[in-house]
Amino acid sequence: MTGVLERETTTEPVAGILNRVLGSSRDLRIEAFDGSAAGPSDAPVTLRVNSPRALGRLVSAPGSLGLARAYVTEEIDVDGDLYTGLRAMSEVTLHSIPRRDQLWLARRLLPYWREHRMPPPDLEARPRGLLHSKRRDSQAISHHYDVSNRFYEFVLGESMTYTCAAYPDAGASLETAQATKYELVAAKLDLEPGMTLLDVGCGWGGMVRHAAAEHGVRALGVTLSRAQAEWAQDRIERDGLGHLAEVRHLDYRDVPDGGYDAVSSIGLTEHIGKANIGSYFRAMHAKLRPGGRMLNHCITQPHRPDHRNTDPFIHRYVFPDGELEPVAVVVDAMNEAGFEIRHSENLREHYALTLRDWGANLERNWTDAVAEVGLGRARVWRLYMAACRLGFELNNIQLQQVLGVKLHDDRSSDFPLRGAHGAY
Repeated sequence: MTGVLERETTTEPVAGILNRVLGSSRDLRIEAFDGSAAGPSDAPVTLRVNSPRALGRLVSAPGSLGLARAYVTEEIDVDGDLYTGLRAMSEVTLHSIPRRDQLWLARRLLPYWREHRMPPPDLEARPRGLLHSKRRDSQAISHHYDVSNRFYEFVLGESMTYTCAAYPDAGASLETAQATKYELVAAKLDLEPGMTLLDVGCGWGGMVRHAAAEHGVRALGVTLSRAQAEWAQDRIERDGLGHLAEVRHLDYRDVPDGGYDAVSSIGLTEHIGKANIGSYFRAMHAKLRPGGRMLNHCITQPHRPDHRNTDPFIHRYVFPDGELEPVAVVVDAMNEAGFEIRHSENLREHYALTLRDWGANLERNWTDAVAEVGLGRARVWRLYMAACRLGFELNNIQLQQVLGVKLHDDRSSDFPLRGAHGAY
């Protein structure tokens, strides 16, 4: 019986099998190594299954992770614009292959797995230790951010900012949009000369440098990435901001409490974990003076419990141990930590535009990027940015800025009646 099943399975056209689980679209054609094809011949994007090893990966991980592994290793390729191809199969891109279809797919591709078993690519993260311990968090951050400063220069551009920008208009450049984002954060925090700012998870120091250069603020940034800290401190010195700004290679949990006028957290909360989010905001509250403000800027999930788990491709290749929660969880945690919530804003469309521009930078610098980090890692970034762009466009993920204040003992906030949120 098994032999009959194998003969029936292996003679089924590969393109037809994949077409069933990926979905039909006028924008996507599938062509496979066995000569089979499915989809319009004039489709703008062609998904090419170059090797039976790709099918073995789909059996071992029958969803977005298996497809990603095959793409990273060039066993699957895409002719045409990758974003357009991912949009054509958006259900699989954003929600993986449904369990029912995974079982159907695995049954038909089982002989390929038996013959072409492959270990996962060595680019996958394997952090060790207790989840969200200092040691493990350091490993996870290093996996993503210590890739190569030069590679990030190719992708991020002059600002070296790896968080959502704020586009003042549709035609704005990426650099203008990043500067606008930093000014939006500064306005919400009401930064003025002589104030002190703590920027946790500061990346390459963009907010620190902006606060110092544009607002005369004494700013300290901390990051778990040694490569980021070294780059940022060098840039601070070259910009002549050393008297106001500093970036340290330091865990936010090791920053002494007390006295800061403002705290900015731009893209850190995703790495904290739900179990630690309460203690995180309590720590930030303890670092502020009464009347001090905190701006938390992070990726969130819409309130749909069935879609709250991090995509396995993102978890293995991009942000190991990352956890995304609905904005309600962030707001509640800040409130329970003692903050009064004053403003919340969703910038998800802006993140889609940011990812579009990062992707364009990567394509423009593709040859140099591959030479710097290797083809596999460059393909990881190409895939992840295109997929995340789609996720923000279709409201599968969001970007929320939440502004809170540490009240005085008399419960006053120091907020004016209007104009306190950088949005009026």
